[in-house]
This record gives sequence, C-alpha cells and structure tokens, in this order.
Amino acid sequence: MLQATTTKTNPALAELAETNLETLVGNTPLLQLQRITRHLPAAVRIFAKLEWHNPSGSIKDRAALFVLRAALQAGELGRGRVLLDSTSGNMGIAYATLAAARGIAVKLCVPENASRERIAVLRALGASLVLTDAAEGSDGAILKARELAAAEPERYFYADQYNNPASWHAHYHTTGPEIIAQSNGQVTHLVAGLGTAGTMVGTGRYLKQYSADIALVAVQPDAAFHGIEGWKHMASSIQPGIYDAALPDKQVAVRTEDALLATRRLAKEEGLFVGISAGAATVAALQLAATMQAGHIVVIFPDSGYKYLSDRMWQPQPAGL
Repeated sequence: MLQATTTKTNPALAELAETNLETLVGNTPLLQLQRITRHLPAAVRIFAKLEWHNPSGSIKDRAALFVLRAALQAGELGRGRVLLDSTSGNMGIAYATLAAARGIAVKLCVPENASRERIAVLRALGASLVLTDAAEGSDGAILKARELAAAEPERYFYADQYNNPASWHAHYHTTGPEIIAQSNGQVTHLVAGLGTAGTMVGTGRYLKQYSADIALVAVQPDAAFHGIEGWKHMASSIQPGIYDAALPDKQVAVRTEDALLATRRLAKEEGLFVGISAGAATVAALQLAATMQAGHIVVIFPDSGYKYLSDRMWQPQPAGL
C-alpha cells in the first residue's frame, strides 16, 4: 500500500540550486486521501501532491526557480535589472521569495482583488506591486506587465510565466519524476488545474513519456467569471503560449460552488486546509474515480488555505457545509 512519502533530492533541482533556500524546492509529499474517498471501490485510490511544502507555500516555487535560473544563465537578469511579471499571487510570492535570497528586485502586476493575505505577503517580501482592475482578472495583469516591459525593456526582465518554457520544464524535470518515484510507477491518472498550464504540460509530458497509458485530466472553471483563483477559463482568456490543448486526455469544467464545498470537506474530513484550486481539482478527481473500478489517481494540490482566510469560503457557513 502506498504511503505518504517524499523522495530524495531531485537531481534536476539540485543541479540548478545555488542558495540554501532553493534546495528546499520540490520533493513534496504524496498523501492518500482517506475519508473523502470511503465510498469508492477499494482498488480506486486518490493521492494528493501537497505542494504547500515548498518554501514559499505553493507549487509555483518550481516554475519560479527554473525561470529565475534560466534568466541568470542566459544573462537576461542581473546588472540591476528588475524581474517583472503578472501574477494572481502564488507565482509572484515564489518570485519574491527566491529573488529576495539572491538580492534581485521584483515588480509584479496583480489583480486588485487578490486576497489581502497574498498582497501582504508580497509586500513583506519586498516586491513592488502594480494593482490592476479586478474586473479584468489575470488578463488585465498580463496586459499591464506587457505595457511596462515594452516601455522600459532595459530596466526589466519580463519573465512572462504564461509563455516561458521554463514554466513547464520545471514540472517535466521535477514534478513528473517525483510522482513516478513516489507512486512506485503505479499512477494511472493525473488530475491538474489550468492556470499557466505549466503543471499539466510539464508533468503530463513526463508521465506520458514514462507510460502512454497514464491518463491526463485537465481541470478549469466552468465559466469566464469564476472564483477559482489562479485558474483560467481557457475559452474566454488569453491562452498561455505554453499550453498544449492536445495533451490532456480529458477536460473537466468545475463550478466554483462545487469547488468551495470540496475545499471545506477536505479541511473537515481529511484535515487538509487547502486553497480553492485544490478543492476544484478534488471535484474532478472524485468524478473520475466514480467511473473506475481500479486505479491510482494523483491530484495536484497547489497550495494551502492560509493565504485565503479572508475569502468567503471560510466565512461562517450554514449547518452541514
């Protein structure tokens, strides 16, 4: 039986790491969900990859580290240049965390409705913020970052996480190998949400290379206006250049309300205090599991719930929720 576990230091990350903080990126636990899955056949198991064990508290440390290192190696970042990007929060926190350890300045375009906890963390880490119109979502932040980069190209290194191949390379070289090692090669399905799409593309390509039989399930909000922070409704958004729509075997749309309920259930039934994107991915994983008689599903939990304490999902709920 698979147990909660970590792997040894990932060689791909170890080779890139040059600060003590960077050596802590990756090798996150894989934990089997227990109570929320009691209704499933015994041979159907769901395992969560707990990405808040990264130094800045989210899966984005992986991508931020690879983006940062690629820029340094290419000579695009240094000589006082500022790292610039758009973010809904987690990638920005990852940039600010890793860059602070290297003395690199960071400027971020962030939708003004990002949780106040995220804004506070970014400021505490020394990042300079440009708050963009909440109604324009992540796309508005992207457009503002592009505007700043075009106006002062010598001042900024525009990291452009949505189009930077380092965003998916990170998961190809780390997340994918970790899942294979931790599951003893028994993983049959990957469930991951779509934001930049780097997690699905990088991890998915590695898993498919390992075994073409591993099914990839991509999850996104069911509508343009939604409450799943960090995710994109691809049909109505600026589509990330790194996204490969042909890669997933299945696409699943999740309602914000269902994601909220699953997030609360994970806290109360599994003791896992997670962000809403983890709840949304759980909805898709449970729907998938209900159609199976056997299999090992790995679902990505991008972050914990501590940066969302002011969000409506943690306000007092009617009895039973």
